[in-house]
Amino acid sequence: MRRILIATSNAGKLRDFAGAAAPHGIEIEAIPGFASLPAVVEDGLTFEENARKKAEEYSRHAAGEIVVADDSGLEVDALNGAPGVHSARYAAPDLFDVQPHLADENTDDDANNARVLRELRNVPPERRTGRFVCVLAAARDGQTLATFRGTAEGVILDAPRGMGGFGYDPLFYFPQIQKTFAELSAEEKARYSHRGAAFRAFLEWCEQLS
Repeated sequence: MRRILIATSNAGKLRDFAGAAAPHGIEIEAIPGFASLPAVVEDGLTFEENARKKAEEYSRHAAGEIVVADDSGLEVDALNGAPGVHSARYAAPDLFDVQPHLADENTDDDANNARVLRELRNVPPERRTGRFVCVLAAARDGQTLATFRGTAEGVILDAPRGMGGFGYDPLFYFPQIQKTFAELSAEEKARYSHRGAAFRAFLEWCEQLS
């Protein structure tokens, strides 16, 4: 079984990747000792810039291995594409006054969701469109080998729904199957999600390497 290392400690992302990779006979693992590695500053202006930066830097800690990093987030049309690349730390401005050290740190899912809901409070359902975006970068020994992009179009609800997933999944309603991403099984999420779409493109690329 081929092994691919993922540059994340996010258990939700690892589950998403593992679910998409299993049918292809690929084992997904976090980079050994990932939690002890220096954090890469995600200061890119696009998902691709951040994904490439992380993949290149973390691949230097796993000689000869293909390392995959992703940057992903939610783009809401009524918010001019926000949260975008700031999706994981969207609530930071809300906390800055009382905890200044959190200004550039990731913030918890509930706080991020609360800010999106607050900003969309008076937006009618037909204007609550948006998409999840995921860009994967595959690198080896500090060099990007390829990048892959996936999207999923949906509608932002006015209240969370579902107990699964992570991030903005409980707010993201996917009309095609009439569920939020927090209501999807691992198999459904691999089939319909932005991360699943990007990872399938990556898997096709992997098969060409064989």
